[in-house]
Amino acid sequence: MNKLMKKISFLLLCSLLFACHQKEIEKTNFLFILVDDLGYADLSCMGSKYYESPNIDNIAAKGVKFVNSYSACPVCSPSRASIMTGKLPARHGITEYIGALSGNDWRKRKRYTKLLPASYKHYLNQEETTIAEALKENGYATFFAGKWHLGGADNHSLPTDHGFDINKGGYESGGPGKGGYFAPYKNPYLPDVEEEKGMNLSMRLAKETVKFMAQNKDTSFLAYLSFYAVHAPIETTQEKWIKYRNKADSMGIHKQGFEMERILPVRKYQDNPVYAGLIEHVDEAVGMVLQSLKELGLDKNTVVIFTSDNGGVVSGDNFSTNSLMLRGGKGYQWEGGTRVPLFIDVPWINNEGMMNKTPVSGVDLYPTILELAGIPLMPNQHKDGVSLVPLLKGENIGSRALYWHYPHYGNQGGEPSSVIREGDWKLIHYWEDDHDELYHLDEDISEKSDQALRYPEITSRLKTKLLAWLKDKNVEYAIHDPLFNADSCEMILKRNKEVLWPRLEKKRKEMLDPNWQPNQDWWGSAKPLVTK
Repeated sequence: MNKLMKKISFLLLCSLLFACHQKEIEKTNFLFILVDDLGYADLSCMGSKYYESPNIDNIAAKGVKFVNSYSACPVCSPSRASIMTGKLPARHGITEYIGALSGNDWRKRKRYTKLLPASYKHYLNQEETTIAEALKENGYATFFAGKWHLGGADNHSLPTDHGFDINKGGYESGGPGKGGYFAPYKNPYLPDVEEEKGMNLSMRLAKETVKFMAQNKDTSFLAYLSFYAVHAPIETTQEKWIKYRNKADSMGIHKQGFEMERILPVRKYQDNPVYAGLIEHVDEAVGMVLQSLKELGLDKNTVVIFTSDNGGVVSGDNFSTNSLMLRGGKGYQWEGGTRVPLFIDVPWINNEGMMNKTPVSGVDLYPTILELAGIPLMPNQHKDGVSLVPLLKGENIGSRALYWHYPHYGNQGGEPSSVIREGDWKLIHYWEDDHDELYHLDEDISEKSDQALRYPEITSRLKTKLLAWLKDKNVEYAIHDPLFNADSCEMILKRNKEVLWPRLEKKRKEMLDPNWQPNQDWWGSAKPLVTK
């Protein structure tokens, strides 16, 4: 038998075994874990030497790690809607985080930008069939815990309006709310329990998830655990702050912690002890859920998917992290804004520790879940996504371009732009002045060397393809502000450099001081510790 025949026979055998095993598993459960604002390099298994995430790392070690995984948008609401619908923001219309100002109202922010951001939809359309609805229609029990940020009760767009039987803590808020990360949370959809006073929010959401899984262990379920962490305002316990403050000290604390990007300062290093503690809170909560899966006897028939909704916050919000080799972070048009961790562990597929380099997107998770559940795909719904099951089995999917459209100014410093990635080439088109940047990601993952002038033919081809795609989707664009004043714009930049930057350096220095004390209302249940 020649090599080709052997390879064909092997693939047929693998497919047969996969099909047989699927048949043996009468019910497939899904545990979908979404972390808010977790950067691509914010986990130890993704290259961080500072943050510690052993439980999350274990998901990557047991399944497939997608190292070219992207969110559908550099900010939260659009990418979350894309996971729910299998459609890109340019198609479902939520192109900005819900609550952001646009059009003439944008001037209230006093950012003095050249463009007025495009209008966008402010809640998830009822006409969409979400992944929760698709599973529910096929007999699944469905559960949601944590951050929703796709509408609220006023526009009939809560999780329970979109296919989830149970909602614990999800509403229109984009952050943990008035109560912060320690009980009482003051969340209208997560009643406070007196005996849990001081409990970390991530652990509370995990406990609610475990309770649901235990109650539905004899049926098929979707448990969608959507942490509010690690979104600002960042909080941790005193104990964890001390641990990571000391770790930063042992690694060597740099004198200067920030540098200027185009508009805002960005954090240069992963050395924020409060943020590190917040990541560990999430990891502990994930560990508790994974351990409960085993104890409930559900670990052999539950698919675990772990990802983030956008890049880490290197500027804006709490200036929490650094993306290591990637440029930018949340809200930015560069890789740090949209490249995110993605791990998928399917217990009955033997792919332990596999790393896949295929560019994939959050929109792909919808059809992937359907196929793993044995439910027919719904191409009229998940129009922009493709199933990743072939990649999970060590096979390939067809080549395709990935697209982004963000006609807004990110709070973190990003600019109105549209992006296409095809192969290793990435083109960014800027709407302020219609200029382009071109990067070869395999050779320049940090996007330091713009190749647009060096390769005009590639730039032209990708730009033509990108503009045609945008036209086909009939997208909204940012428009030039007739009241724009260049002097006002320069004033903002000067203030960011001369006032904001020094203030950030001062705050960082204080947080890394052994005697630092935060607000006394967010140490949670930790007992006061004496530092030396």
